Amino acid sequence: MSESDRPHNGHAGLEHAGLGHAGLGHVSLPLGVAPCGFRGRVDAIEVRGHSGGLPPAEIENRLLELGFVEGAIVEILHEGAIARDPIAVRVNNATIALRRREAMAIIAVAEPA
Repeated sequence: MSESDRPHNGHAGLEHAGLGHAGLGHVSLPLGVAPCGFRGRVDAIEVRGHSGGLPPAEIENRLLELGFVEGAIVEILHEGAIARDPIAVRVNNATIALRRREAMAIIAVAEPA
């Protein structure tokens, strides 16, 4: 990976997650790899493979029903003590606990600091 292809977000080690820039230098990333304190907006829901035995369409529907819709403001409030899982995510004004494997389907664009 060339220097110009690497995200410049200060989160070392996340390059493998396929992070990219989403206009104006903002970084998009799966919520499942975002650190505690991350704040951004939902850009897309992209379910890859099965998660917990459920088909991708079911995971997508459940996330949408919980409020993870395009443009929703998200913030990671807390991480579990073991393997940083689950995570507590504020989406708009609700706080929801998610497993990181499910949060990997939520693509978010980081808000500028």
